[in-house]
Order: sequence, then structure tokens, then C-alpha cells
Amino acid sequence: MTVWDDLVGQEKVSAVLDAAARDADALVTAAAADAPLPEASKMTHAWLFTGPPGAGRNQAARAFAAALQCVSPDRALGGSPGCGFCDGCHTALLGTHADVTTVAAVGSEILVKDMRDTVRKSFTSPANGRWQIILVEDAERLNEKSANAVLKAVEEPAPRTVWLLCAPSIEDVLPTIRSRCRHLNLQTPSVDAVADMLVRRDGIEPGVALAAARATQGHVDRARRLATDPAARERRAAVLKLPLRLDEVGACLRAAQELVDAAAADAKQLAEEMDGKEAEELKTALGAAQGGRLPRGTAGVMKDLEDMQKRRRTRTQRDSLDVALGDLTGFYRDVLALQLGSRVAIANGDAEDALDRLAQGSSPESTLRRIEAIAACREALDRNVAPLLAVEAMTMALRAG
Repeated sequence: MTVWDDLVGQEKVSAVLDAAARDADALVTAAAADAPLPEASKMTHAWLFTGPPGAGRNQAARAFAAALQCVSPDRALGGSPGCGFCDGCHTALLGTHADVTTVAAVGSEILVKDMRDTVRKSFTSPANGRWQIILVEDAERLNEKSANAVLKAVEEPAPRTVWLLCAPSIEDVLPTIRSRCRHLNLQTPSVDAVADMLVRRDGIEPGVALAAARATQGHVDRARRLATDPAARERRAAVLKLPLRLDEVGACLRAAQELVDAAAADAKQLAEEMDGKEAEELKTALGAAQGGRLPRGTAGVMKDLEDMQKRRRTRTQRDSLDVALGDLTGFYRDVLALQLGSRVAIANGDAEDALDRLAQGSSPESTLRRIEAIAACREALDRNVAPLLAVEAMTMALRAG
């Protein structure tokens, strides 16, 4: 199993990355042997991966990172880097490789203080790997200062440093940064391709895999979660019942509160799993005895960790809400398809009765207004509007139609 096997429906992107990884391997090998460097290399120092949610931007970047760090002996025999089994591939895919640094937005933005150490590291030589790799998973969340810090590093990179930036679209990245990157655009994989992946890689029954892939419209991560997590299926079922409950103002407000509470519960669960462990690990690193006091002068470090964890909880809640809003959008899309007599496959076949009821009881114009109300709610959340206010405005608009 190579590192490219997880890139569902991205054959062209995989081919480009495979060719670049081969050239990168040749570059390192030639440099180590003091041999002349190959000409017309397909490898470059900065890459930009774009594509819609669920297309696998981060997976593609991490697979490329693994191929660049591959130490399989088969490479010397003409094999392609990215075996998926060697220590270089394995640790890069798990996120534990010493020379693969991952930067992800904790809150709504990636702050410059979150990038300082990373930018500094990008100018150093690899510790034990073949390349120094910086993977920025949410490049669209770089603010002005952090983006300028990245720009300086991308403009004059170290010889063995590679930047991998991921964003929804090329317009989400500063023109000065994207002009220095090689751009790869990933497409939303087909429903059949995602279903096939769930059957092959996760052992999901074909019927369940197809239903999950269709419900998420090709979003790989959500399809896997929906197919493997009963709690996720229950939350989705509750969201799909919401449109039939909005018959009065009180019901709209209750539905909004339930959506926000469910998202907050998701964030709390993640916090319980991660916050305590991170705090204990940091205390140990600072030299605090088990259950003892922190050394003097370290309170500020703990405060920074608490601030980061608070930002992460806020983002997790908003991300969970966004999943629910995506499910609602898909629901009303199906309603619109039925109203227009479209032959497009229905994504939410398990809610067919509700779809028929709403399709017959409203007009296509009102369905479009409801879809726009959901989009407006998403935009409000991106602008840091209080989640309950944004969702209440949405549920009231869904009731009005």
C-alpha cells in the first residue's frame, strides 16, 4: 500500500506528486554523492494544494511529505518513493516525523506567534530526514502578519526545505505567496469512489458505504465518520428532522439551542480528551513534580496553553456546527431537486418522507431562500457572530421560507 492510496479520485494529482517525489529523491541522492543534479526537475520548494472540503487537500500534502521522507531501499532499484511502510513514510503519515512540522489553525486565525518557531525551523537543515517539510493545513487562516512571515520564508527557502500549503481555493492565499508555489487543485471525488474506498480500506458493508458517501456528497472524512460512528449517524438524523419542527417561533428557538448545544458537547468531548493530557505533558516538561507546584516563572507558559485550548474549543464548536449546516444544505438541495423534477441522485434517501412533504408544501423559490439562509449563517459564524444568535436567525428564516 503506497502513500497515494488514500487520495480518493485524485489520479492526476497523485501522478504529479509521484513524479516530483522521484525527482526530489534524485536531487538528494545526487547531492549526497556529489553527482551533477538532474535537469528539468519537477520538484520545487513550495506547493499549494486547493480543493473543496473533503477532497483531501491535507491528505495529499501529508502523502507527499511521506514520499519525500521515504527511505525504502526499493528506491535504489527504481521503485517510486512513498512505499507507505518504511520509517520515513510511517512517521510522516502519523505526524511524528522530526522533520515534518504541521501547522493548523487553533482558533479562527493562525497568529504570527504560532508561526515564529516554525519559520525559524524552516531555515535549518533536516535533523535526520531527507527534507525539512513545513505543512500548513489552514493557509487561508493566516492573518496579515503570519502570512508575511511565511512569505519571507518562501521567498528565500533553505536548500532542503519544502513548504506545503493547503487552502480551499487559490484566492484564499496572498498573491505574493501563491505566485511562488506550484498549484495543485483537487476535485471532489465521486460518490462511487468514496464508497469503494470505505469498503476496501475500512471494511464497511457496501450498502452502508454507498449511503454514507452519498449523504456526504464525496466528503471523504465525513463519509468515513458517518459509516463508522453511530453517534455521528444519530446527530445527522436529528439535524434532518429539524426542518419539519419549525412550525412556530418557540420551536425555532429550541431547535437553534439544540444545534448549538450539540456542537458545544462535541467541543467539550474533544477538550476532555486533549486538554488534560496536554497540561500534564507541559507541566512535566517544565519540571513540575507529579501533582506538585510549577517552577517559578512558568505560569505564563501555562496561561498560553490555556488560551490556545480555549481557541481550539471555540473552533471545534464552529466546525461541528458547520457539519450540521452542511447536512441541512444537502437536505434542502434534495427538496429543490424534487420540486424541479431533477434526475440528480437524492443524497438523503433515508429522509425521503420528509423530503417529499417539504417539496409538496413549498415552492422552489422558498427552498432557494432557505438555502441562502443557511449560507448566511455560515458567513456569520465566519465573522465570529455569537453561534446562538446566528443559528436562531437561520431557523427563523427557514420557518419563513
